[in-house]
Amino acid sequence: MATRLRRLEQVEQNRGRVLAAAQRVFIERGYAGASLEAIADEAGFSKGVVYSQFGSKPDLFFALLEQRVEQRAANNRRAVAGLGGLEAFRALLRAGNVDDESEPGWQFVLTEFRAHAARNPGLNHRYSEVHARAVDNLAAVLAQVYGAADLRPTIPTRSLAELIFATATGLALERSANPSAIPEHQITELLLPALGFTR
Repeated sequence: MATRLRRLEQVEQNRGRVLAAAQRVFIERGYAGASLEAIADEAGFSKGVVYSQFGSKPDLFFALLEQRVEQRAANNRRAVAGLGGLEAFRALLRAGNVDDESEPGWQFVLTEFRAHAARNPGLNHRYSEVHARAVDNLAAVLAQVYGAADLRPTIPTRSLAELIFATATGLALERSANPSAIPEHQITELLLPALGFTR
């Protein structure tokens, strides 16, 4: 039993190393330029180890994307814990900005993969499912923030979540060429009244 547990722990550790390596390689080379061989080299494993755990480059990318969705959801929940109303919403926007600034290349990779997936019905369906979970996670936190402020959003929180995702993606891409495009504090001040929050 102990041996089996150790083996499972080792498999999980290896999986984590591969995902961390995959993120670095995807950001550095882009989705099209990345290969399972390069990711295996970065992780310090043989290609066979990566294939045995993930099967294909799309499968590995989806595993990484799903991990990031869960991490972002956890970060958002932590950001608003114990806060209410306007303060919670500001904290939520800050948390998203910190995540985006810590890995500026990720939005490029994600945009590239989305374009690739759009041409493949199977990949597009899988991407839509993962994105829907991300939107649902954010919508749940937004509902919590509105509830704490005793406010009712003028449109469904899920639509607000989609708007926030689209805005964040567009700004991340714009800032890659123009880092000073719309400072973060201005974005917050623009969004707050539109979403029903006032100072």
